[in-house]
Amino acid sequence: MSLAEELSRLEALRAAGSLTDDEFQRAKARVLSGEPAPFSSPQFNRFRRSRTDRWLGGVCGGIAVISGVDTWVWRLLLTVLAIFGGTGVLLYLLLWIFVPEDGSAN
Repeated sequence: MSLAEELSRLEALRAAGSLTDDEFQRAKARVLSGEPAPFSSPQFNRFRRSRTDRWLGGVCGGIAVISGVDTWVWRLLLTVLAIFGGTGVLLYLLLWIFVPEDGSAN
């Protein structure tokens, strides 16, 4: 992302009320100084639910894209977790709710 794009994105966040003026000034100073964004992970930022490799919500297809592991492995893992304690169902539902779909604006 270019410097101008980052600054305009910060300005849009401030205008929407997502950033306070103080947070905006700190983020702007960080961008202008060339510091990397805190907690930014290129892989995590690319995580999206798949629109093409899906059975339900595309969560396993999205995990497969960023991890490089076949989709069936993730499906098997979440199924085993669902059978033994139900954590697979909870994890899948949370990812389905909070991870944006591939190609969406978020």
